Amino acid sequence: MQADRHEYQSFSSTNHNRAPAPRSASRAAAPAKVMTAVLESDKLGKQYGRSWALENCTLTIPERKVVGLVGPNGAGKSTLLNLAVGLLAPNSGTITVLGGRPGDAPTQLERVGFVAQDAPVYSALSVAKHLRMGNYLNPKWDGAFAMRRIHELGLDPRQKAATLSGGQRAQLALTLAVAKRPDLLLLDEPVASLDPLARREFLQDIMEVVSEHGVSVVLSSHLIGDLERVCDYLVVLVASHVQLAGEVRELLASHHFLSGSRSDCGTLAPNCEVIEERHADGQETVLVRSRGTVPASSWTDQPVTLDDLVLAYMSRGRDARRVRRSGAGVSR
Repeated sequence: MQADRHEYQSFSSTNHNRAPAPRSASRAAAPAKVMTAVLESDKLGKQYGRSWALENCTLTIPERKVVGLVGPNGAGKSTLLNLAVGLLAPNSGTITVLGGRPGDAPTQLERVGFVAQDAPVYSALSVAKHLRMGNYLNPKWDGAFAMRRIHELGLDPRQKAATLSGGQRAQLALTLAVAKRPDLLLLDEPVASLDPLARREFLQDIMEVVSEHGVSVVLSSHLIGDLERVCDYLVVLVASHVQLAGEVRELLASHHFLSGSRSDCGTLAPNCEVIEERHADGQETVLVRSRGTVPASSWTDQPVTLDDLVLAYMSRGRDARRVRRSGAGVSR
């Protein structure tokens, strides 16, 4: 215990005046770039054996957004995020993050914060040693922010990560990712194992980080209610393919639930694309995406929720995959 106390006191007294890391000198000459997208991919693919974890993924994610990356288990969400941080190399296509190749250089790594699934931390290290490690590895490390956040969370700096709860480990991992002062924060299912209260607090903290520091965030999850609370941009990924991407507000405005009798089926306007159909007791309910205003008709127009939208495109993507596999005559 005496050693832990000494370690924490030593860390507290030196953390705010860290010596710059040797590689930080290479950053001085880099000119500032005007960015319009934080992540861009073109026909991106990752293959394991005969199976594609991600295939033909073409995507543009604009800066200063909180992006919800949603899809069923095995859709390719984790694969995409691991490609974005350079932990995986693609088998096909290209991906750029903040204008460069993922993980290509220390300056690229400095700009991206990543919290992987299950918020991995080092079980044998104390909270204070995690912060010391962050201080050593990251040239832009904000020690004052990290210490303040640890105190606000009520974490004992001398406590080892192995004894923290799931929510506390997630908060520690988020603190490490944010204190490095990234331009882009990638979070892979960070709240999946948390209870509802811990999830809410974690998401509130993310919103505070975005508000205070202007960080772009990509948040992977299958908990649609949580995404609806914090995200303003949506990407639906199903069976390794992007099914939908866009501003949440625009997507909700362009989709409609139309209901009417089956005799009205042929009266849909040409600017309406049918996404999903339901039939019950002579009634037809269709989810449509309109390219413009839905014209007045005998259909009853009802608003669409984010849950409706995500589930419809997930179902559509699953059905499309079955058709592709059936047509190929083989199973991957």
